Amino acid sequence: MSDHPPAPVFHLSDVALSLKGNAGAVDILRGISLDVQAGETIALTGPSGSGKSSLLMVMGGLEQATSGTIEALGHNLSVMTEDELARFRQGRMGIVFQSFHLIPTMTALENVATPLELAGVPDAFSQAEAVLKTVGLGHRSNHYPAQMSGGEQQRVALARACAPRPAILLADEPTGNLDSVNGAAIMDLLFDLRDAYGATLVLVTHDPGLAERCDRAIALADGQIA
Repeated sequence: MSDHPPAPVFHLSDVALSLKGNAGAVDILRGISLDVQAGETIALTGPSGSGKSSLLMVMGGLEQATSGTIEALGHNLSVMTEDELARFRQGRMGIVFQSFHLIPTMTALENVATPLELAGVPDAFSQAEAVLKTVGLGHRSNHYPAQMSGGEQQRVALARACAPRPAILLADEPTGNLDSVNGAAIMDLLFDLRDAYGATLVLVTHDPGLAERCDRAIALADGQIA
């Protein structure tokens, strides 16, 4: 038996992100080093433009860092191509955005079943149905996004992110487009789903109350950990 502590779910070392703007390169993230342990819930906080969402995108492999190393579940995302990153995320990461990103031509059930089908789950539709029931939308499974309220669409997005039982959940202002009542319900649901699946949760939020519910809050300012 070794006494080594378990490897962190995320290990970021000196991560920088520069994007080309009209006036030259803009430094979005500067020298971010961070470890996130399995089962931890982390809030990324800070003013608008501080780099919170960019950091989340880099952690999810949706944005390529300019320099530094990003490891997720022991895999170095920094050296992967976009196709490799997409394959890596499949079944391992669930991502929830502020604008729900549902496919408008698919029903709630099809939206949730699609990532399961892509992951080769044999009973994708029955699993999707079960997760929709978990988020209280069993009766909406054949409705299209346009037929649902914002709160319902975000619950479908949560169900889709959680259906493959990912080790990692990333959420970018998941309540940003919702009123306070729906927002609170979505957050309760997100924490319940995290508990049910034992996922590590990283979320971007402006809400101090929400940050307090997390194990730690990491404040960003000007692209650095404050």
